[in-house]
Amino acid sequence: MREESRDGPPTAFVPGHVTGFFSPCPDDDPERAGSRGAGLTLTDGVRVTVRAAESTADPTLTLDGNPLSMPPVETVLDGLGVRDRARVVAESDLPLGTGFGVSGAMALGTALAANARFDRERSANDLVTLAHRAEVEAGTGLGDVVAQARGGVPIRLDPGAPAYGRLDGVPATRRIEYLSFGDLSTADVLADDIDPLVSAGDAALDTLLDRPTLSNLVTASRRFSREVGLRTERVAAAIDAVTAAGGEASMVMLGETVFALDRGLSDAGYDARACRTCAPGAHLVD
Repeated sequence: MREESRDGPPTAFVPGHVTGFFSPCPDDDPERAGSRGAGLTLTDGVRVTVRAAESTADPTLTLDGNPLSMPPVETVLDGLGVRDRARVVAESDLPLGTGFGVSGAMALGTALAANARFDRERSANDLVTLAHRAEVEAGTGLGDVVAQARGGVPIRLDPGAPAYGRLDGVPATRRIEYLSFGDLSTADVLADDIDPLVSAGDAALDTLLDRPTLSNLVTASRRFSREVGLRTERVAAAIDAVTAAGGEASMVMLGETVFALDRGLSDAGYDARACRTCAPGAHLVD
């Protein structure tokens, strides 16, 4: 089998993803498990390059030059049968563990780039399914991968990998600002009683589907974050400051992070990063 199909190692770009609200949908089958909800994909994201291993001493994965272990990435490599032969080099605009779907992006980017590097000849849906399963099994995400594969402003109508999940979207693009204060553990939140999340998430989704606009998504997200009690003092203060300045903001699920439309955080006096909603989903970079 040829191990190189192009000049240089293939690289995938996967957009960051911020979830505005969600309803967890557990299932014994990881392909059926996932979440309903909505969020934004971002032009800030993760670039994943897969190279052939040159030495067994090389780390399997590095992120921004730092070796680390990330079970979803390792599971994807196992699923493609290339774990011992692949080295994954990732670079990210986004902080890890603060609600931007970096783990899902790295799993999906690894699937796309490793498939190309080692001529595995898998379909797009197969690769999304592989990454989605890896995220669910690791407990690091439920809906990021399918959203990142789609791009835009995805609405997750039904949970699960492509064979089961169903998506729609808000047909809009916008400047987005974000500010992260710290991380929240997805696994810890999902270990608690999920009934309040399901109830609030379903209500938020109904609200958005009634009027599928970016402003309504942020409004539904803001109500969701307040009802489920995940806001920290710093998050609540930032959202209130943006609202007082005439802007629209909410909390990122799951992270101690705030996102706002347009210049919402800047106008409220915060030093925020800016990007845009991302039109294309995850893809190989020429």
